[in-house]
Amino acid sequence: MRDWDTFNAGVIEEFRANNGVVKGRGALLLLTTTGARSGLPRVAPLVFTRDGDDIVIIASKGGEPTHPDWYYNLVTRSEVTVELGSEQFRARARVTDGDERTRLYDAMAAEMPFFAEYQRKAERTIPLVVLERLP
Repeated sequence: MRDWDTFNAGVIEEFRANNGVVKGRGALLLLTTTGARSGLPRVAPLVFTRDGDDIVIIASKGGEPTHPDWYYNLVTRSEVTVELGSEQFRARARVTDGDERTRLYDAMAAEMPFFAEYQRKAERTIPLVVLERLP
C-alpha cells in the first residue's frame, strides 16, 4: 500500500510553488477538508473534471479497499476549500448517487481510463463527489 501522506506532501508543495502546475500530472486541484475527528485542516491533491460550473472529484484511493480520509471528512463537514491554479474558493461537497453518479463516473473514466480499472478492482462502490462553488 502507498504512503499517501508522503506522496501527497510532495505534490502539494509543487502545486503551491508553481501556481497549480505539477509536472507530469493532468489537471489538479487541492481540496482542503476539516478533519472529521481532529477538526484540523487536511489537504489532498486530486484530479478533477467539470460538469458545467461544478467540479467533479472521485474518492478512488487508487482502487484500495477503503475510501480516502478526505472523503470521510467532507461527508462529516461538506464545506470545503478548493485551490485551483492560483485561485482559492469555498465550495459545498455533495456525494452523488444513482444515474448522476453513473453519468459522471463514466465521463471521468472516459477521460482517465484508470478510474474504470480502479472500480473493477475495488470491492466497494467508489464515491463520486460534486463540488459546488459557494458565493
